[in-house]
Amino acid sequence: MLIVSTLEELHSARLLLDGPTGFVPTMGYLHEGHVSLARRAREECKSVIVSIFVNPTQFGPSEDLSKYPRNLERDLALLEAAGADLVWTPTPEVMYPPGFSSWVEVEGLTKPLEGAARPGHFRGVTTVVAKLFNAVQPQRAYFGQKDAQQAAVIRKMTRDLNFPIEVIVCPTVRETDGLAMSSRNSYLSPEERQAATILFRALTAAKAAYERGERDAESLRQVMAATLASEPRAQMQYVSVADYDTLEELQTVTGRTLLSMAVYLGKTRLIDNFVLG
Repeated sequence: MLIVSTLEELHSARLLLDGPTGFVPTMGYLHEGHVSLARRAREECKSVIVSIFVNPTQFGPSEDLSKYPRNLERDLALLEAAGADLVWTPTPEVMYPPGFSSWVEVEGLTKPLEGAARPGHFRGVTTVVAKLFNAVQPQRAYFGQKDAQQAAVIRKMTRDLNFPIEVIVCPTVRETDGLAMSSRNSYLSPEERQAATILFRALTAAKAAYERGERDAESLRQVMAATLASEPRAQMQYVSVADYDTLEELQTVTGRTLLSMAVYLGKTRLIDNFVLG
């Protein structure tokens, strides 16, 4: 496995790799969810490239950029075991050179949910992913379902900008008690970690109501909100029952539907989702 940091090194190494090439963009501090994406790419592609870059432009002024967990040595060991061929670890100066002033924005899909809760977040995400796509030139790119809105936004950007890349969204990987794996789980105290299973339980309760025949979207939102309210350590930011593709809030569940939520456990903000239909 080759490790490079500059654009020039990346381009030289990229020329030596056979296609199709699978790409997994990450911010590091990898867990089994990230590793599962690299394994999937390994199964489906001749070559696998992974980037590790904590992107400053997707963090708000009050968010945790400086505290975001990092462990490059461990990340590289996990990626080598997963079969990655090339790991690119650019610096902020490589990605955002002095005078940088060009941005990629996807309208519509970025307004609700995470976009409303984290203004400017998706402009940072789409800009960095567009830059990563341009630099790596993969045929396939792999993302996790846990960040469902991010995946939808990147699919839209890829179509709109004619990137010749297939965006593949892989299932959320969970702990044995249902908690979605996330780098931010490391922030949780033992008590908060135990309480954090409430997200999975709230989604499960809404899914069970759906499977019993409930199709009123507001009723499903109320099921999730009531379940979250049963955990004193959990502070709900939003719950949503939205169209899977447009992310518009629904009145009635008919087709493919995204149940999603954002919840604070102490100072740690967690998101999770289920797909219905």
